[in-house]
Amino acid sequence: MNPPSQATGARSSVSGDEISHFDDLARQWWDEDGDFKALHRINPARIHYILDRLRRHFGIAAGARAPLTGLAIIDIGCGGGLITEPLARLGAEVTGIDASSDSIEIARRHAGTSGLSVTYVNAPPESLAEGEQVYDAVISMEVIEHTVDAGLFIEASVRLIRPGGLFIGATLNRTLKSLVLGKIAAEYVLGWVPPGTHDWRKFVRPSEFAAYLRRAGLEVSDFTGISYAPLEGDWTLSKDLGVNYMLAAAKPGGE
Repeated sequence: MNPPSQATGARSSVSGDEISHFDDLARQWWDEDGDFKALHRINPARIHYILDRLRRHFGIAAGARAPLTGLAIIDIGCGGGLITEPLARLGAEVTGIDASSDSIEIARRHAGTSGLSVTYVNAPPESLAEGEQVYDAVISMEVIEHTVDAGLFIEASVRLIRPGGLFIGATLNRTLKSLVLGKIAAEYVLGWVPPGTHDWRKFVRPSEFAAYLRRAGLEVSDFTGISYAPLEGDWTLSKDLGVNYMLAAAKPGGE
């Protein structure tokens, strides 16, 4: 697949402060004990959810060695490629985009050394939304809470989905529980992410996320929580949406 074309527009969902923050951390994307260690721990649960939702939506048979073969997927806010690489290994034709140029460079290098074919573009979704390229699925893991215009971000992301395609997202809920666990404990007590990574006021409630998606023309089909099990030291999918959660929404149309 050729890299998607970019358009220049006046509106942007990008926060300059957020991009500077992630540029500074870019070298640590693939350090499993570094500043992104929490993402490495949570990644198996996220990939499990993504694969399950793609299988359900596109009618993919269980047991296939490369179950995502034939699907074109774009990972918006891909960072260093923690989601793009597993999807590529599962057979998908993957494009990763991110507004952090340093993160994109790290992602390209790591994919190259891993022998994976992934297209990486340094851009936010709104710069691609005016083009003709569309995808079977859009993935966006914990990005919306880092934008300055969540509505614009979702609108642009949805325009990249073909009719009949799927959006899969993840973020943190704006609750007292998430303030204590997802902000204070994660950043200042447990050191899972660097201090200042999140602004709790920008966490997105499930009802708000669903409203953005519905206004953009999608039909929300699922909400699933991701919970930390301290005794096992592992993250699992759950019914608890109080802190971390994922969701899926379909774009009407298609065959």
